[in-house]
Amino acid sequence: MPPRTQRLTFERLDRFESRLSHRLAELSRHTPTLWLFRCVSRLGDWPAWAFLALLQPLLHGYQGWLIAIQWGLTASIAALLYRLLKTRLCRERPYITFTTIRCTMPPVDRYSFPSGHTLHAVMFTSLTAASSPQLLPAVLPLAGLIAISRVVLGLHYVSDVVVGALIGAGLAWCSGLLVLMVWN
Repeated sequence: MPPRTQRLTFERLDRFESRLSHRLAELSRHTPTLWLFRCVSRLGDWPAWAFLALLQPLLHGYQGWLIAIQWGLTASIAALLYRLLKTRLCRERPYITFTTIRCTMPPVDRYSFPSGHTLHAVMFTSLTAASSPQLLPAVLPLAGLIAISRVVLGLHYVSDVVVGALIGAGLAWCSGLLVLMVWN
């Protein structure tokens, strides 16, 4: 159980964000919208990022394998970090806190803060920008849709998504910096 001050902070933030989260989650009442966001959310589980990593050797030859390994290691560190944060901070999902927000897709775990889907989407988009910017016209919209899907599906608050994006960008930046230091 998180400390009392931490719980109170999340309770205040939950109330502050509840209207916006509720409005975005209402979009899921439209069946084609719900279908779209469920699909992009599933792609953000891992298939899109695995495909993108495996595409690197085709684009960059031998060096592409090194890029794919770098991405895999960065994704592993990201998964460990967000798991650690989720299990320590214990922010309940919006549909649990507010019964007016529907859960339209089963969550992969109990807590919402930060959004792991968004963290990985922004991280892989940033890594793509550094190695294969020609893919950004496809990757950027997908990452944006994945981030929005998390709120529309009732699984995350907007701040979960924002913090996930910031962590993802930071991890990609650190990964790129580490690669520059090692390879130079």
